[in-house]
Amino acid sequence: MPTGHPIETPIVFVWDNFGPMHNDRCEAVACFTKRRVIGLEMYQSSDTYDWVSNEADAFERLTLMPGNRRGQRLAILRAMLRARRKIGKADWFLCHYERPEIFLFAMALRLFGQRVFTMGCSKFDDLPRRAYREYFKSWWMKPYCGAIGSGYRSKAYLEFQGIAAGKVRGEYNTLSIDRIISLAGTAPAPAGIPFSDRDFTIVARFVPKKNLFMALEAFSIFARSAQSNRRLDLCGSGELEMQLREKVQSLGLTDRVIFHGFVQSDGVARVLAKSLALLLPSVEEQFGNVVIEAQAMGLPVILSDNCGARDLLVRSGVNGFVIEPDNPEGMAYFMGLMDRDRSLWERMCRAAGAAAPKGDVARFAEGVQALCGGLGPAA
Repeated sequence: MPTGHPIETPIVFVWDNFGPMHNDRCEAVACFTKRRVIGLEMYQSSDTYDWVSNEADAFERLTLMPGNRRGQRLAILRAMLRARRKIGKADWFLCHYERPEIFLFAMALRLFGQRVFTMGCSKFDDLPRRAYREYFKSWWMKPYCGAIGSGYRSKAYLEFQGIAAGKVRGEYNTLSIDRIISLAGTAPAPAGIPFSDRDFTIVARFVPKKNLFMALEAFSIFARSAQSNRRLDLCGSGELEMQLREKVQSLGLTDRVIFHGFVQSDGVARVLAKSLALLLPSVEEQFGNVVIEAQAMGLPVILSDNCGARDLLVRSGVNGFVIEPDNPEGMAYFMGLMDRDRSLWERMCRAAGAAAPKGDVARFAEGVQALCGGLGPAA
């Protein structure tokens, strides 16, 4: 338990909207630290994901803008300041440091003598970076006492932006492994569904950065030479759905590629439970939480080196394979290996299961405890 803090001093987490992953993190911190945990969501629903979030049991959850009115930065700032007055002294963890209302709120918290930390998973190599922009962005980090990142590239970027190395902890991107296995309703691989009945799976938004057209090219190359009739399950939705369907048709794969639409967390667990491997060839991917879900179900992963999850969770040739995002032939080759070589697949499944605890919410709770307990009493 953190030292130097009365147990009634709460820990507050602020996110745009609460999905299953946010519930996991808050519940883990509440159980791990035994402190009061409060979750503040800015909006009632997400403008990116159609997820349904379960009710919170181990922590308190408050919605600042029940009407989901986005774009009103001043209104959000006022709502956060009202919440601060109601909550009183606390340790605050904020996401979205780049938003003006979050920056101003973080500044206000410091002026009120509160400790405030940022959370994120951005990496230097996510996008082309310009020196002058990075310099000005570093000023947005000035209010923060520390940070929680994900993997070595994310943590290095937080340090580059001005957070002291000793005040950057992990791991931010985490999920409850127990919850995922429970939702799947079956044992992780290599147990469960027989090897011969398993398919490849993609869980992603249908947007350009997910690189799904390359994945379809890779699956087409694989399918032309494979002896099996394995399918590709596409779980997701988004702006490119019509073009993706047209691509599948042009490749002659309409009977081999299955569109499942957006799938909630329980559905994802069940799809992964009958999968051979997860594919994630993104050209830009800060982390990739679905890698944690896949490893919870004992699955190897074929992913691009752009994905932040590979830093901590994936070792190429051990529990998956790492590829370049413009290399469909390489992806198809590794798909073929796992399709043909059952002993290789089973070995990778066991290694994936062994790596899964690195992505468990206990790692997030440990990072929060280290930051809250290692800086002395709140002012």
